[in-house]
Amino acid sequence: MSEPATLHRRIYDDLEGRILSGDWAPGARIPFEHELTESYGCSRMTVNKAISELATRGLVTRRRRAGTFVAQPRVHSAMLAIPDLRAEAMQRGLAYEYRMLSRLERPPTDEERDLAGSGLLLELDGLHLGDGSALALERRLIALSASPEAAGVDFRTVPPGSWLLNAEPWTEAEHRISAVSATAREARLLGLKAGAACLCVERRTWRDGQGVTRVWQTFPGDRYDLVARFSPGRETRGDRG
Repeated sequence: MSEPATLHRRIYDDLEGRILSGDWAPGARIPFEHELTESYGCSRMTVNKAISELATRGLVTRRRRAGTFVAQPRVHSAMLAIPDLRAEAMQRGLAYEYRMLSRLERPPTDEERDLAGSGLLLELDGLHLGDGSALALERRLIALSASPEAAGVDFRTVPPGSWLLNAEPWTEAEHRISAVSATAREARLLGLKAGAACLCVERRTWRDGQGVTRVWQTFPGDRYDLVARFSPGRETRGDRG
């Protein structure tokens, strides 16, 4: 193992230990990256990698221009991992494509204010394809108050879900799964007969209590399943397209 990899693991273990021990309480700011770089005598990239892993685990949250903070304890946990449909399609050897159907910045309705607050919403409709065949139809709302950079992203070149997973770490998520019948529009876009059985996954994510995104993904019923593996002390979660 190379020295940078060893040092990255040491930094990660040190920071994780201080968080899990309670030495750094929820809401506390951890040292800035340049401070850790100086303390450990390493590159900023090494420090950033360790902090990114802590964020992925939900132990810390990053706030632009403010720093990195110990995450608040989760009241709810996601029942399934949040999938990256692009990565999953590519793992299956499919030629992936995301086709943006529409993009709109707009004020929220009264029912959407729990996500957007008083800010604007970015509404995106898109279609996920593999080898030219439809995998899922997606409608997504992004709260621009939580993710202002999303307004400048060209989602014709990057799927919004993939971008959010990398750019906006979440600390809490909720899934709602239901069986639905394809509407005429959904059937046309998914290559199905109207009324065909589909699976709808509705997902919401938050970062420290602030809504980030809400998405509805509609899958042909014969092309998608859900898998979750559990053990008494630990669970391994995942969805599979």
